Amino acid sequence: MKIALLGYGKMGKVIERIALERGHEIVLRKDEFNTYDGLSTADVAIDFSVPSAAVSNISASFNANVPVVSGTTGWLEHYDEMIALCNEKKGGFISSSNFSLGVNVFFGLNEYLAKIMKQFDSYKVSMEEIHHIHKLDAPSGTAISLAQGVIQNSNYANWTMEDAKANEIRIEAKRIGEVPGTHTVNYDSPIDSIEIKHTAHNREGFALGAVVAAEWLAGKQGIFSMKDVLNLQ
Repeated sequence: MKIALLGYGKMGKVIERIALERGHEIVLRKDEFNTYDGLSTADVAIDFSVPSAAVSNISASFNANVPVVSGTTGWLEHYDEMIALCNEKKGGFISSSNFSLGVNVFFGLNEYLAKIMKQFDSYKVSMEEIHHIHKLDAPSGTAISLAQGVIQNSNYANWTMEDAKANEIRIEAKRIGEVPGTHTVNYDSPIDSIEIKHTAHNREGFALGAVVAAEWLAGKQGIFSMKDVLNLQ
């Protein structure tokens, strides 16, 4: 399979190594200094860039009739626009705040726990996410996805980084050293606490998940998620 890498920073280089190990060919390594030459020859594009470049990368992929897997966060105000373009071009698209296989299992666990805890009003849910100091957006896309998972399965209405109202989930974002990513969901009551936590030890999980998603998406049309890729429906 021929892969175009849109974004060639630390994550891009790990994705490249894993893709090559799995027998794939890299036809484009796109960074801020080069063009999209070679994109149209790709079977699939993987976008791990920065928020300011994501929309251009995704648009270029759809316009070149190349399905795209995007793990960039911080650009979701343009998400509906990209979905419309994907449908217009009959493209294939997977956008996820986190491609780690373990995190996607964690997403399912989070939703299941939220359904159970909905009946217990004495517990207040909050979240903490910790990432490296180079991460540009806060809270993380993964934390937002976790909050949305709770909101869709409970009586909570919104998330905030400020002091939370009764129907809001407070997310605390920390930037420390080179931490790859740690996410904690806490249900706290006056009597006890329940906590679920995912800790990434390195970037390998994110990269492997993105390549697995790209392998699954190649040749497909439509809007998909990691639930589709991992059959977690």
